[in-house]
Amino acid sequence: MDKNAKIYIAGHNGMVGSAIKRNLEAKGYLNIIVRSKNELDLLDGMAVAIFFAAEKPEYVVLAAAKVGGIIANNTYRAQFIYENLMIQNHVIHQSYVNGVKKLLFLGSSCIYPRNAAQPMREDALLTGILELTNEPYAIAKIAGIKMCEAYHAQYGCNFISIMPTNLYGQNDNYDLEKSHVLPALIRKMLLGKCLMNNDIDGLRADMDKRPIEGVNGSYSIDVIMDVLKKYGITKINDKVTITLWGTGSPMREFLHVDDMADSSVFLLLHYDAPDELPSHVNAGCGEDLSIKDLSEIVRKTVDYQGEIVWDTTKPDGTPRKLLDVSKLNGLGWKPSVTIEEGIRRVVASY
Repeated sequence: MDKNAKIYIAGHNGMVGSAIKRNLEAKGYLNIIVRSKNELDLLDGMAVAIFFAAEKPEYVVLAAAKVGGIIANNTYRAQFIYENLMIQNHVIHQSYVNGVKKLLFLGSSCIYPRNAAQPMREDALLTGILELTNEPYAIAKIAGIKMCEAYHAQYGCNFISIMPTNLYGQNDNYDLEKSHVLPALIRKMLLGKCLMNNDIDGLRADMDKRPIEGVNGSYSIDVIMDVLKKYGITKINDKVTITLWGTGSPMREFLHVDDMADSSVFLLLHYDAPDELPSHVNAGCGEDLSIKDLSEIVRKTVDYQGEIVWDTTKPDGTPRKLLDVSKLNGLGWKPSVTIEEGIRRVVASY
């Protein structure tokens, strides 16, 4: 890939897209095209067609998606399948129409069956029933993989897919209704720490930056406490409690977004669409831990000393999601950021 190649990153404001942009720039790729959602609505097929025809990107990174944690996935099921399918359809098809040299599609480890053998190999795709809570999102991402494969088979397009494990890092989403487990843990414990220390100014500053259901730091402390209680953050007398969903037993793998970006750029440079299926590549660290153990790492890093309670009436989600990353490792790439170091970075920048 020439250093002057025109590269379009769809979703450059998101956690993954912004990390890929930083990684490419650090490697000397500066001819990068970006458009905000206000400038280009990827749900609008005509707008996407006009953009591609005018800009003619040589390479495309499709990192744009509607994403969220277990609550958001299970609540906004129609939006998750519709919006992700439309984004993919428009960008992938216009990449073909306009002769894009290479496209990288970003998926998710939720594409694999709920009870897939662990660690999950690429060929586990479509071998069993999906996890119900994120089924619409998973089906959309599976369609994206198959679309890339179909365009390669019929038209010879060099369209490849990468399937990351759970990601975290700079520009993550800390909305307590829509965030994934790790950013939710970090924010809940930081807010709990404010309550423990009677740091009302810190509490208000956090909610000014990231309002919860429209409630910001200007509201009365009673209103703030009510909305925090809804998301499991309570203080009764001097006792602070954080309530977390499920049993804490599900096993999860986490990859820092800077590592994810590096693996994505690595594939852009060193991996072409193969004729053999499956063509997609898993991206992860190859190790997992329980949500309960993860919460203890966050607790220690944040220095939250209150109580943690597990609400076992809430769903756990998939019991285990560990990716087999031997394919990516075999190509010559491995991660460099440990979970402890990654969480330290995130908490320091929060």
